[in-house]
Amino acid sequence: MRVNEAAQDAGDGDEPRFREPWEAQAFALVLALHEGGLFAWSEWTAALSREIRAPPESGPVEGRGAYYRQWLAALESLVVEKGVVSREALAARAAAWERAARATPHGAPIVLANDPGASTEASGARAHRD
Repeated sequence: MRVNEAAQDAGDGDEPRFREPWEAQAFALVLALHEGGLFAWSEWTAALSREIRAPPESGPVEGRGAYYRQWLAALESLVVEKGVVSREALAARAAAWERAARATPHGAPIVLANDPGASTEASGARAHRD
């Protein structure tokens, strides 16, 4: 299934296919990684099923975006299982985005370059390599 076909099939009647841009991005990323050969569709459906069945770590997964939060969690687990990235690297990137969001003026786009900890993390990483 191609990305465009899947996106067209994702809607349900009058409901929007995606409520937030990040949901569409998570959806597209899963399809692109599958089409790129990182994982078989059966691996994806198994990972998503595990995530949906798993008890949530931080309270119930309900409300707007709950389903795509499960997509994102399943995708994170799958790329870790495949050795593409480590849990630590995912956590570090999430923390960087959180810092960037807090440092971004209201109404301005959040960009990772706004992370005030980026320069100290980069120098710390260089020190570990040396």
